[in-house]
Amino acid sequence: MAAPQALQLSSLDNDVIDSEENHVHEPAVDEFDYSQRGQWLRAAVLGANDGLVSVASLMMGVGSVKQDVKAMIIAGFAGLVAGACSMAIGEFVSVCTQRDVEIAQMKREKRKGSSGSGNDEKLPNPSQAALASALAFAVGAVVPLLAAAFIRQRAVRIAVVAAAATVALVVFGVVGALLGGTPVGKSSARVVVGGWMAMGATFGLTKLIGSGHEMQI
Repeated sequence: MAAPQALQLSSLDNDVIDSEENHVHEPAVDEFDYSQRGQWLRAAVLGANDGLVSVASLMMGVGSVKQDVKAMIIAGFAGLVAGACSMAIGEFVSVCTQRDVEIAQMKREKRKGSSGSGNDEKLPNPSQAALASALAFAVGAVVPLLAAAFIRQRAVRIAVVAAAATVALVVFGVVGALLGGTPVGKSSARVVVGGWMAMGATFGLTKLIGSGHEMQI
């Protein structure tokens, strides 16, 4: 009787050990922390979306009251420069504030004698974030500029800008979802619908005001 009982106990011990080993190794399958990508991903995706939607909406608004392709291109280029500078400055100030808060927290923990002192390498870099935002905005803004540059007819030009912006919005939504580990369909739909709303509102309101007052631009 003692031998079978010992065999049963040994088998149970092995099962417990195997279960614990499987339990330990399970998190390794999906142990990547997507939040580590949060800072640069947020700056890049938001910058590209802002550049695309802002410049496309601006160009469509100008195109609603002006036939000349040059007016649309100049307005779009001005929007690119102004938007990239604005994004860079805003991101720099925002990340500087975040960095100051984290440094202050690290100092408070050190004064309390906490062993979990922060690591300077993990602190956000304001310059990198600002540069990423500016470059991303410019990349997004270039799409409608290139789409409209070689089209003479206004109606076709506006349609091409809207189509190119839609395709780029889908791409940005998919890329952001894949890098962030979020649902692709939901992320893409949100980005596209938001872009359509911005472009439609800008086009409609500008056309209404420009046509109603017969403005000479």
